[in-house]
Amino acid sequence: MQSYPPSRIRNVALAGHHGVGKTTLVEALLHAARVLAKPGRVEDGTTVCDFEPEEVEHRFSVQLATAPVPVGEVLLNLVDTPGTADFSGELRAALGVCDLVAVVVSAVDGVEAQAEAAWELAAELGLPRLVVVNKLDRDQASFDRVLAALRERFGAGLAPLELPVGEAEGFRGVVDLLADQAVLYQDGRPVTGPVPEEVADLEHQVREQLVEGIVVGDDGLMERYLEGEVPTAAELEAALAGGVHQALVFPVVCCSATTGVGVDRLASLLAELAPSPDQRAPYRVQAGDTVQEVACDPTADPLAFVFKTFSDPYVGHVSLLRVVSGTIRPDMTLTNPRTHAEVRLHGLQRLRGKQAEPIPEAQAGDLFAVTKLTEVTTGDTLAPKGTPVRVLPLLAPEPAVHAMAVVPQSRADEDKLMTALHRLQEEDPSLVVERSDESRQTVLRGAGETHLALACERLKRKFGVTVSLEPVAVPYRETITQEAQAEGKYKKQTGGHGQFGVCVLRLRPLPRGEGFRFVDEVVGGAIPKQYIPAVEKGVQEAFASGGPHGFPVVDVEVTCLDGKYHPVDSSEMSFKMAGALAVREALAKAGAIVLEPVERVTVEVPSALQGDVLGDLNGRRGRVLGTEALPGDRQRIEALVPSAELQRYAPELRSLTGGRGRFRAVFDHYEPLPGPLQDKVHGVPDRVPAGRA
Repeated sequence: MQSYPPSRIRNVALAGHHGVGKTTLVEALLHAARVLAKPGRVEDGTTVCDFEPEEVEHRFSVQLATAPVPVGEVLLNLVDTPGTADFSGELRAALGVCDLVAVVVSAVDGVEAQAEAAWELAAELGLPRLVVVNKLDRDQASFDRVLAALRERFGAGLAPLELPVGEAEGFRGVVDLLADQAVLYQDGRPVTGPVPEEVADLEHQVREQLVEGIVVGDDGLMERYLEGEVPTAAELEAALAGGVHQALVFPVVCCSATTGVGVDRLASLLAELAPSPDQRAPYRVQAGDTVQEVACDPTADPLAFVFKTFSDPYVGHVSLLRVVSGTIRPDMTLTNPRTHAEVRLHGLQRLRGKQAEPIPEAQAGDLFAVTKLTEVTTGDTLAPKGTPVRVLPLLAPEPAVHAMAVVPQSRADEDKLMTALHRLQEEDPSLVVERSDESRQTVLRGAGETHLALACERLKRKFGVTVSLEPVAVPYRETITQEAQAEGKYKKQTGGHGQFGVCVLRLRPLPRGEGFRFVDEVVGGAIPKQYIPAVEKGVQEAFASGGPHGFPVVDVEVTCLDGKYHPVDSSEMSFKMAGALAVREALAKAGAIVLEPVERVTVEVPSALQGDVLGDLNGRRGRVLGTEALPGDRQRIEALVPSAELQRYAPELRSLTGGRGRFRAVFDHYEPLPGPLQDKVHGVPDRVPAGRA
């Protein structure tokens, strides 16, 4: 396969809700370009882009995939993205390397949650957008209804370039509003002719609106139009492309991926209207303390960054990269500034799904793949030696809001678990792995239940590690509500030197968040100074081991008042054990209560759903702090909610809002658990506090 200069490359992400037909549309585009003799089917597991076993089994995309499509002299680098919110990290990765977003919507279901999410992310990046109304051949399909919904959700700038001819099973072609003619499909072949009478009046009305919307952005065309001259289709298309490149005009086109109607026209429009990499804003790179912009210049120094990695059972580690500048050739040696290691690129490939085709070089703006870069991971930059720069990410990572504990099923699985999880993170950086020493749990965080469940499937298939998922233990704490005093006495005689230590401790509650304070008030040498630190250590270990409910103790001041020692038998160990014993007895008298962690939650939802979300937060023992109106008819809600009530909030908020709500949560403080719940929580059952026999 040949290489392409930047001016002949179009990097296009296909985004939208699950089930709108993005992957099927890629198949249709490949078939229209004669790359595929026959398009595959999602139902049969034969599509190019859904090649992972989990995708074939579950019949939806779980990771991005590239599919280069030649259109005349232009190369369309299509990037198919998942349509479920659980895999929005893949969408973010795709938007970071693409220069136009084709938002695919269903003519039956209309504008759904992930289409809105993709639109908002693209708008945040200032990326050009195009809307593809797919499935116009289905029952209950309605282009007019969907167009109205698009205008309601996305506002001004939407410009329908086509109208459908026929509905549902009768969908047989499109009206080209720029050319003022119809394209009807007969036996899969397009035939150009006059606009059918059934849509002539509507076509005339919509075309006038389209032309007026296009010429407004070009003073010369506007002047001629006002004088009564109608611009040519070529002039309108050129002016339209300018508006698209500036993300001011958003074309809307029609097609059916299953019948092929309009698919060839979509390929041509993407090649004509999508900006080439050298027409987009330059990437920003960090060099030391400075940030610089790097132009898309194939003659400059080579610079690339990795936007996706995955493991292939046959070739191993595969890295997908975008060339930021320069021209990259096989056997070139670059440096990874993160590790300072030199990296040799043995062979360059263009990936179509999992099928690789070698290429002689990759010029600035192109997407390519390299295998066996085992020391390179997603987000890494490859630069010339002596150039320690890093390409800055365009989007912040999505917060990992859903957490579950990973439980290995055997000792062999346990031995391999952490290595396998870290390798899984290389493929999917939106996964977060943590280890809780307190609960002894390995915690896996992601975007939702499906995200974590499929991660576990991949752990088993790729790395041979079988795991199950269980809820994450809530990190409760304990404190005291009243002052208490106790004596701890540790005495042991085994022949020869024994063990002897006595200390008297007083416990007092501290204000919330103060932690732990130790005060030495021993007088007259009742406990020698060298043993006081041992008493404090025993106290701290006893607090860490847990109070009456089994949770670590906080917000307590401990005062050492008095004690006794033996000149021969006393030791640091004796007083450490005495301190622990005194704490154990004092806690039983000090009115110990359980504290629960409370998180500050920020929820963003459409205004129409604000009442439902507020009611749900109140039902979770939440305390709403306030609300704020956001652009796009959305609301931001701030609330304090106990951590225990948020364990399933990610999937439940998604269900409550139809996928249109999102949230972030950060720890805020601890507060007493309500009385009726105090006896329902217990610490780690096999916890043994220090000092217990």
